[in-house]
Amino acid sequence: MKKYLFHLFATLALAITAITVPSVASAKTSTFYGITVHVSTTNIKVRNPRTGQVLSFEILPKFDRIFSDNGKTTYQMKAVKPGRYVGIIYDQSVLGMRHADSIYLMNNANERIGKQ
Repeated sequence: MKKYLFHLFATLALAITAITVPSVASAKTSTFYGITVHVSTTNIKVRNPRTGQVLSFEILPKFDRIFSDNGKTTYQMKAVKPGRYVGIIYDQSVLGMRHADSIYLMNNANERIGKQ
């Protein structure tokens, strides 16, 4: 009985993975690193100091995907301030507009916070 349940759960987990992976892989994401220029409740503007490129990203009013390097520590939106190094994972799937999926806070050496 235990073997049967184990195989059933293993098959179920494999089926769920097979269903969700293609949908995640089909969403083309990119990453942009730089210094925060502007933050509001609906967008964030970031400038890459090496290239001088400035990109603006739409965010939802209750955006809560702000992480440290290991993904275990989360931060509130108030931790993102102008002058702060950030890494933004984004996509352009909705009407071609860039919107932030996740924001990683980085230290002054342009590395993610918590990186050892």
